[in-house]
Amino acid sequence: MRKGENIYLRKDGRWEGRYPRGRKANGRIMYGYVYGKSYTEVKQKVFPLRVHYSTLHQTRGVSSETFEEWAAQWLEEIQGEVKASTFSSYFYKLKRYVFPTIKHIPLNELSGEQGKLLLKELQKELAQSTIQVIFRIVNKCLNNAKKNGKIITNPFSEVQLPKVKRKKVSALTLSEQMKLMEIAQKEKKDHGLPVLLALHSGMRIGEIAALKWEDIDFDSGLIHVSHTYQRIGALNSNDKTQLIFTESKTDSSIRVIPIGKILKKLLLKHRKSSKTSFVFSTNGHPCEPRLLTYHFHQIRKKANLQKIHFHQLRHTFATRCLESKGDISSVSALLGHSSTQMTLDTYVHALMEQRILVISKMEKMIS
Repeated sequence: MRKGENIYLRKDGRWEGRYPRGRKANGRIMYGYVYGKSYTEVKQKVFPLRVHYSTLHQTRGVSSETFEEWAAQWLEEIQGEVKASTFSSYFYKLKRYVFPTIKHIPLNELSGEQGKLLLKELQKELAQSTIQVIFRIVNKCLNNAKKNGKIITNPFSEVQLPKVKRKKVSALTLSEQMKLMEIAQKEKKDHGLPVLLALHSGMRIGEIAALKWEDIDFDSGLIHVSHTYQRIGALNSNDKTQLIFTESKTDSSIRVIPIGKILKKLLLKHRKSSKTSFVFSTNGHPCEPRLLTYHFHQIRKKANLQKIHFHQLRHTFATRCLESKGDISSVSALLGHSSTQMTLDTYVHALMEQRILVISKMEKMIS
């Protein structure tokens, strides 16, 4: 072996050369190896690799931890900082959709090309909106690697994702809503009340499932929304999913909703037969969203409404509020949106009638 070359003659008669690929998580050097029948052959193989990785270390960073290794470390770090549902989503999406493509690639060897390859693989089975969510998670992970000095730049930050076409929010027509409410009010054991609550308050199904009687102030006529009950992917058990009772996902989701006279009457009647702290319960536990969804579909079938889902009740509430000339700021607050712009973007079609009226008034003024 010549000094500084790291080229050896092995006992089996072959020559071996090694080159530094980067640093492991513990800081030790990770080497790559090449083999040949002669010293010259190995030297010719190892020299361009040393140049390549030397350049790589200067331009991308020195960490040779695989993406999977780093992602596992990152997830462990953030587990106590994010909500359980958020962590479960990160864990599942990385494991299910990202690792199969890039888990074995060292951080400092990740490139924009691999980002494009990941995009191509995801496009084979997922909607553009889901792909954007996945790339947001991956970019958070890689930006954290950059922050910790593992890499110099995030190689996926410049990957161009196709724009998501915003789907028109579908609300029930007024006649469909009235039919649904009529059926819901006749349901036994108040199985139709969650449907009526959604239509009168715009609450999400997880928020309805988590609602306690202590959250409803009948004297002041207010519902305090601060929790959600939802099914998420299980992390440490043989079950695929688990139910969790947790705080609402964002500060804006924590809100107060006034109770109308109709809803107040329905809730007071239901409270007389309730025996638990939860407004909707099964064996003393919150009624899980899947059961609420099942009851909803039973009702919508009786109302002859096809291809609608529970979340459309929330859209219907918002649309009726806007059609009733409700101001956008109040409607946004009732829905728990993070901004009025989000409400405007989501319910632009419901505001069209008001915009037509504005134009009509304007023309009368200038004519």
